[in-house]
This record gives sequence, structure tokens and C-alpha cells, in this order.
Amino acid sequence: MVLKTFGWSFAVTALGLAAAVFYGGWTAFGIVAILSILEISLSFDNAVVNAGILKKMNAFWQKIFLTVGVLIAVFGMRLVFPVVIVAISAKIGPLDAVDLAMNDKEMYQQLVTDAHPSIAAFGGMFLLMIFLDFIFEDRDIKWLAWLERPLAKLGKIDMLSACIALIVLVITSMTFATQAHQHGGAHVDKTQTVLVSGILGLITYMVVGGLSGYFENRLEEEEEAEHEAEEAARKSGKSVPAVVMAGKAAFFMFLYLEVLDASFSFDGVIGAFAITNDIVLMALGLGIGAMYVRSLTVYLVRQGTLDDYVYLEHGAHYAIGALAVILLVTIQYEINEVITGLVGVVLIAWSFWSSVRRNKRLEAEGGDGEPAEAVAGV
Repeated sequence: MVLKTFGWSFAVTALGLAAAVFYGGWTAFGIVAILSILEISLSFDNAVVNAGILKKMNAFWQKIFLTVGVLIAVFGMRLVFPVVIVAISAKIGPLDAVDLAMNDKEMYQQLVTDAHPSIAAFGGMFLLMIFLDFIFEDRDIKWLAWLERPLAKLGKIDMLSACIALIVLVITSMTFATQAHQHGGAHVDKTQTVLVSGILGLITYMVVGGLSGYFENRLEEEEEAEHEAEEAARKSGKSVPAVVMAGKAAFFMFLYLEVLDASFSFDGVIGAFAITNDIVLMALGLGIGAMYVRSLTVYLVRQGTLDDYVYLEHGAHYAIGALAVILLVTIQYEINEVITGLVGVVLIAWSFWSSVRRNKRLEAEGGDGEPAEAVAGV
């Protein structure tokens, strides 16, 4: 079962890591491995959400999501999107960006370095909004309850996440941007660049969130209509088939999944810039990670159950928050890429360990509900 589901992921991993060694030696091997783990850890909750929605779709649309969707996710967001980011930030054509990345690495590296303040501000704000919206939402299951409970109460204030993000952006632009380094170590005022890029990151998050909300609302309307039809059939004595989405409902579900997947892959791509500016290593690492996320989605669907480790989603979002801070700090200061990658791994491992402890405690208590005080991890 595992080999059948993850076979392609194992093959892509072997090829990708081998390519990394040929491309840049064992240092490149390590960077690609870290990027793969980063992508998997940041997108784990995406796989769980995808599985919960995908199981409602019929076999045809499941196949579409797992074939066409893979092409969009792996080749579109993980390969093309980094090129677009560099091209826009450095104000060069996409083909020129690819050509420089392959044939003039020093110039490409310089262009990316010069564009880093705008990339970091854009990505940092996008990631920060994901993190803030998560921690300000009141959830039944809390990982670090001592922290999440008061934050959930604060989250009842409208637009709090956007306000805090904008305050962070202003502080960042006033403290880091004016000292951002450029050619020859000279000090260059990047305040306006950081402000504009950060605002664009905030707008992008709101657009993606708006599209996701739109598709989710359409799905809810379709599901409500199907439930009404199901209830009418039951009252009339007709047989009630299993609710499996098809047609227009499945199409909107597919679109919703692609928007959702794009938003999760976006934070992975942006987070990758905190680890490396090498577009080849970025593509290899994120591509491997994306394959595992898709395989995990299939595995969860075929198993017919969602993961029991309930704190992993929390760990992934705390990792996103840490990456947001790191990106903003790197506008001025350099942070070792190994440290950046390990932050996410440690948080995911901690949340997994907390989930295991919770499951053992529930088993010992003989119940299957959430304890009154969810204090795992403290």
C-alpha cells in the first residue's frame, strides 16, 4: 500500500537528490533535502484538508486533481512561480531570469540579492497573515492553550490580523529597510520598496483568501442542494445513493482545491527564498516536497480516514510564523539557511510529539474527545 502510493515520490526523491549532487555537490544535496522537508511540513495540513474534500468527489474528478493538479502544483507553482518572482523583482524577462540562473550564476545571484528586500517583504507579509489568521481563530483543539486561548479572544476584533501585519511592516521598513545592503556593501534606502512590496504581499493574501472563500461558498451551496435532494428522495421512499460530488459541484470543488493548494504552495515557495536563492535547488526541493504532499493526500483518501495527530496543523502554522519573521529580519541581517530550515522541522516534530502524548492520554482515559484543558506541549 505504502509503496504503491508513494512509489512515484520515492523515485522523484532519488532523481532529485542525485541531480542536486551533480549540480552542486553535497552542499546542494543538503539544501534540497531541507527544502523538501520544509515543503512537506508547511503543506502537511494542506494534504489533510485536500483528503477531506477529495474523498467526496467521484473517481473522474479525483483523477483530474491527481494528474492535472500535480502539473499545476509541481510545474506551475514550484518551477514557474520562482522564476516569475525573480523576474518581477529584478525587472528582467522570465527567459532572461532562467538564462542567468543556468549560465551566469554570479549575475543571477547578484540580481536576486539586490531584489531580496522586496522579495522578503512581500513573502514575509504573506506568511505573517497566514500565521496571524490562524492564531487569532478560536479553535476547539488548542496546542499551546496558555497562548492560543487569549489570542483567540483578541481575534474577535475585526481586521486585527491586517492591522498588526501593517504595523509590523511599518516598523520593519523604518528599522531594517534603511540599512539594506546592495552593491559593494553600500547602504541604500529601501524603505519605499519594502513598504510597497509588503502591501502587495498583503493584497495577494487577501485576493487568494477571497477566491478560496468564494469557491468554498459555492461548494456549500451545492452541498446544501444535494442534501435537500437526498432528503426528498428519502421521504418519497426512493433509494439514496452515497453522496459523491460530480458535475458542477465537483468542478467548483476542483477549482477550490487548486486555489487552496496554490496558497499553500505559495508560502513554500516564498519560504524557500529564506533558505536559498538558487532557482535550480529551489525547484528540485519544492518539487520533491510537492510530490510527497500529493502522495500523502492519496494515502489519506485510500485509507478512508484523516490523520489523528491533531497538533500538526498548529506546528505547521507556527513554522510559517517563524519563517515570516526570518524573512523580514533577512532584509538586513543574514541568517544561516540550516537554522531557517531546522526551525520548521523542530516545530513540526514538537507538535507531532504533543499529538502522540495526547492520543496516549485519551486512550488511558478511555475516551475519544478532547480533554477539558488541551495543554499538550507545555
